[in-house]
Amino acid sequence: QAQLKESGGGSVKPGDSLRLSCTISVSGRIYSSHIMGWFRQSPGKEREFVAAIRWGYGTTHYSDGVKGRFTISRNSAEKTVDLQMNSLKPEDTAVYFCAYDRNGLSTSAADYEYWGQGTQVTVSS
Repeated sequence: QAQLKESGGGSVKPGDSLRLSCTISVSGRIYSSHIMGWFRQSPGKEREFVAAIRWGYGTTHYSDGVKGRFTISRNSAEKTVDLQMNSLKPEDTAVYFCAYDRNGLSTSAADYEYWGQGTQVTVSS
């Protein structure tokens, strides 16, 4: 079992930065091959992949829409995963979710086993 909790959302202006954090509580061990991901969902749209990181190796993967602006990182000791978001745009407005997958890297929300409740990010002038 695992529980995830996001924090750090808020309202910012275009061009601003924001840092999201996800705290993970697990009953067992997080293995090197396990994946932590960030997704987002806007009203009326499907949940979309943003970024993912392989827990032990630190390898990362980003959607084309955020590559170069967002950075995912993890702290193994504290069991947290952060998403640094720079140069934010109005189209980044969404609820952002942290997710945990034990089966391997995937950009599909359906493949992730555990989810947080989400945190709202609003980018508006």
